[in-house]
Amino acid sequence: MSPTTLPAAGPEHGHVTFLGAGPGDPGLLTLRAVEALARADVLVAEHEVLDVVRAHARSGVAVVNTDSDPSADLSSGPAQGPTPGAGAPQLTVVDSASTTVGVPVVRDAAHLVMEAARGGRRVVRAVSGDPGLDAYAAEEMLACAAAGVPFEVVPGVAAAVGVPAYAGVPLRDAEGADVRFVDARTASDRCWTEVGASDGTVVVSTTLDSMAAAAGELVSAGRKPDTPLTVTVAGTTTRQRTWTATLGTIAQTLKQAKVLPSPEGARPVIAVVGERSAAAQREQLSWFESKPLFGWKVLVPRTKEQAASLSDQLRSYGAVPHEVPTIAVEPPRTPQQMERAVKGLVTGRYEWIAFTSVNAVKAVREKFEEYGLDARAFAGIKVAAVGEQTAKALVAFGVKPDLVPSGEQSAAGLLEDWPPYDPVFDPIDRVFLPRADIATETLVAGLIELGWEVDDVTAYRTVRASPPPAETREAIKGGGFDAVLFTSSSTVRNLVGIAGKPHNVTVIACIGPATAKTAEEHGLRVDVMAPEPSVHKLAEALADFGLRRRAAALEAGDPVTRPSERRPGARRRRTTT
Repeated sequence: MSPTTLPAAGPEHGHVTFLGAGPGDPGLLTLRAVEALARADVLVAEHEVLDVVRAHARSGVAVVNTDSDPSADLSSGPAQGPTPGAGAPQLTVVDSASTTVGVPVVRDAAHLVMEAARGGRRVVRAVSGDPGLDAYAAEEMLACAAAGVPFEVVPGVAAAVGVPAYAGVPLRDAEGADVRFVDARTASDRCWTEVGASDGTVVVSTTLDSMAAAAGELVSAGRKPDTPLTVTVAGTTTRQRTWTATLGTIAQTLKQAKVLPSPEGARPVIAVVGERSAAAQREQLSWFESKPLFGWKVLVPRTKEQAASLSDQLRSYGAVPHEVPTIAVEPPRTPQQMERAVKGLVTGRYEWIAFTSVNAVKAVREKFEEYGLDARAFAGIKVAAVGEQTAKALVAFGVKPDLVPSGEQSAAGLLEDWPPYDPVFDPIDRVFLPRADIATETLVAGLIELGWEVDDVTAYRTVRASPPPAETREAIKGGGFDAVLFTSSSTVRNLVGIAGKPHNVTVIACIGPATAKTAEEHGLRVDVMAPEPSVHKLAEALADFGLRRRAAALEAGDPVTRPSERRPGARRRRTTT
């Protein structure tokens, strides 16, 4: 068995994987961790890592959140959090909720894990950071060993290592200085004395409101007050924030930044003490917080399915995408036309079928399933897709498209590559075009001009979506979003209709002139416009805008802020790209 092969779970005791989920960035999960999560029957995790790990768990996994209500169940169901299940054992966890006076401790964390493993189930016990360095998981491992429950450990990126890397603070260099790790919560006087006497780098795990006390301990132990340090909160996430100071000035720095005093003073931080955390060096190495859209909350008026690749692209720029559907998809009012067209596919009526959206693929697929058909019904038919996302939806259906635009991903781009009808080489002259009820006539007219007959069929209807939650509407109108991406005129009209007009500090980015005109008609100033009608070019243009905005602030000696941090009602300069 190779080191990365998952062992079989025992018929009685099951198997437990103690898994490090890293310090916060979901991308820091190891391949081994993803493999273990995909095979888990039960997922046991604290709230702060649950969203990171459950995205990789299989459908139907039982989820136990160890720091939720003490009466949380171990239940089957989608990986959405603890939900009641018939006959599921009641498991109470030792945490802040269960230590309230009068609440009995039924199970501690170790017993919770072993209970979950009974009956041969494969359990993943996910912890923040690394199981051995951040989570003190050894006690739970010993309990498993004593009970005869087999287990394994999948290491994770420890917070004390990952956070400095994301803050642009290397812990060692070619000179190879000594590195010490200190947990201020448990450090003894002897520990402080040893690190105080050293001239090496010290990585301190503590909290915001205890940072000044930890700095004082180091100074009392012999470190000079002018020793540089960095303090990072929410490390490796898009909420990350780093302050550079010295041991003697960190208390004042946090006070001036209005971080303290604060009700959030108990938030964990990682501090790096030593010359390697000096401001001059960090300015050059701060790769994460200097991303063009770092921390920007970007509104994407599309469904999660439509916005998947766009949201991934925005995350690569450091943004936090928030998808809000502005349209809903419904079946056509008269399904007979669609039914005839699908039957025509099977009987050889068409030479081509052209998909202009993911929704069109979904509509045809659902109709296929209704008739008991699958992708084999496309045999002998040429398939076209308007762009990459539509092509991916077809591949997921089991169909590899014959034609995807080599240039612009639009109806016009598809026509650029579409071959004219040739009666010698094309035995059939008809194209099936399933599309929305409000689609434009560009593709139909272009295909007819190329000599093709077109069955233009309404496969689905688009209607205005329901309004988003009240908190989202308030954020849109109150300036809670840093930017909004409009990918069509209908997204402008529908978003304003269901949620209200974005605040004047919000950066407005439009995919093209027609969309920009609609935005302006609704009283919005357009700050960014894509150089060509592509959602990915639109995201690039917004990133370029953010990069120039950041550079201008640094050149002026001003702090780099997000648009939502500007004074409400402040006038903004119109800058179109």
